[in-house]
Amino acid sequence: MTAALTAHGISFAHPSRGFRHRQPTETLANVSLSLTPGTSTALVGSSGSGKSTLVRILLALANPSAGTVMLDGRTVSPGPARALRWYRRAVQYIPQNPAGSLDPRMTVSQLLMEPLRQLRVEGNHRSLIGEALDRVEVPATLMGRRPGELSGGQNQRVAIARALVVSPSYLLADEPVSGLDLPLRDTVLSLLDGLVREEGLGMLLVTHDLATAARICGTTAVLAKGSIVEHGPTDQVLENPASPAAVELVKASAGLQLQGTVPAVAL
Repeated sequence: MTAALTAHGISFAHPSRGFRHRQPTETLANVSLSLTPGTSTALVGSSGSGKSTLVRILLALANPSAGTVMLDGRTVSPGPARALRWYRRAVQYIPQNPAGSLDPRMTVSQLLMEPLRQLRVEGNHRSLIGEALDRVEVPATLMGRRPGELSGGQNQRVAIARALVVSPSYLLADEPVSGLDLPLRDTVLSLLDGLVREEGLGMLLVTHDLATAARICGTTAVLAKGSIVEHGPTDQVLENPASPAAVELVKASAGLQLQGTVPAVAL
């Protein structure tokens, strides 16, 4: 069984500018979080709460000021690409804006081939690409297309397939449905939910919207001003929020639902 991915006592501080003797500005303060296979956890918080910084640390793209990230008993920190191949295979990232993260010069096939080569994944790469695209219901006929020739929904599925092609144990999904209309949001969230429930992946879903968290996540951690102020079953956080930050997020989610859909994005 795959070991838990844990962040323990994570703190992170940005140096203050302009004043030589001022203390660093703290972005995260003693944050602990644990992800396990076959479960999904939502990390929710308003803009500036520290979500992006924590994700960068979990991806071994930034060093914490204090605390450790561990997987399978091994401490993880930024380092040479060769030393982190094992971790990159195990933990993959789904970006918020696939159009900005997918190289517009590459075809779909080339986009999925890149991580296979960089991480030196063994096996028939063409077959692995086909299987990954099939899992997200992207037709093989689109393999030769580039991101600019695809719809927003297709690009999001390609980004998910690119994460899946190396057979990871964990997905870190950063606002994966924020730019999609409601029907397409449901499609993508159902896809992610199936990867957790049916294939046993562990997932951290980063979002500012508790309604999105409630759709697929069993547990929710609320991050406010760099600290986790609430952590428990998602339905409990929704129905009986104990922290002011969670109360505000519940109100905001209710308001968004009343406003209706955002502009449509084509499948």
